[in-house]
Amino acid sequence: MSGMSKNAKINTLLLLLVAALAVLPVALGMGDHKEEPFAGADAQAETAITELKPDYEPWFSPLYEPPSGEIESALFALQAALGAGVLAYYFGVRKGRRQGAAAAAAPAPAAAPEA
Repeated sequence: MSGMSKNAKINTLLLLLVAALAVLPVALGMGDHKEEPFAGADAQAETAITELKPDYEPWFSPLYEPPSGEIESALFALQAALGAGVLAYYFGVRKGRRQGAAAAAAPAPAAAPEA
């Protein structure tokens, strides 16, 4: 890592940290005692509410209920990917505009005199 720039070192460190956060809970068996070890917070909240107040009626119901947890996870991942794509496009356009403005503001190179 000695030949890498400071930003490349930081990015590599962040990437390793994210990978560790994703892999460690599974590797350490942190959800082994649960029926659905890595269910979302919504499902956990629903379980807690029904335990505390069994006659609770939700104010509204979801517009679409996926047939399985796998499909629900896939739709969530698709939503996250689309959001990341929109953000990447936005930042790419901003950077392109900045570079274009900088190029337009730079003095044009002097044309070589024709003989």
